[in-house]
Amino acid sequence: MSMPASHPSTGAPVTGNAVAIKNFAFAPATLKVRAGTTVTWTNQDTDAHTVTSAKTGGPLHSAALTTHATYSHTFTKPGTYAYLCTIHPFMTATVEVT
Repeated sequence: MSMPASHPSTGAPVTGNAVAIKNFAFAPATLKVRAGTTVTWTNQDTDAHTVTSAKTGGPLHSAALTTHATYSHTFTKPGTYAYLCTIHPFMTATVEVT
């Protein structure tokens, strides 16, 4: 498998409750939500991806998501939650909870 070109982040946080996994990237790269929000990731790529906390002990631990599979997590505490795809570790993003 060849590595896709890196996709620059827009840098601007986005509000909402959905993250698309497409073109080997999480979109948006930074999502802002309020505590109590359930965020759902949907894999739109043909390759499998995970949603996994970047730090040990973090709350995000999805199985490998096949095409069109989803993973949801409810964020109950404020903070910044960095995550990545363990299959493709260059794929990173954050959820900012207020």
